[in-house]
Amino acid sequence: MMLYPSIDKLIKKVPSKYGLIILASKRAHDMRNNNDYILEEYQSEKPVGKALEEVIEGVLKPEE
Repeated sequence: MMLYPSIDKLIKKVPSKYGLIILASKRAHDMRNNNDYILEEYQSEKPVGKALEEVIEGVLKPEE
């Protein structure tokens, strides 16, 4: 069960839940392959959770 970040806050940043999942999964893939992290600290241990934290912080945004 995902508690943080909340889906309500995430949807405010990325209006489509499907777009949010695609964005987070691509970013998680980059993190795993390149060991590339933007934030100094993460609450999540898994790459998808870390990507969602980046969305909440506003450093990861969908392409327009």
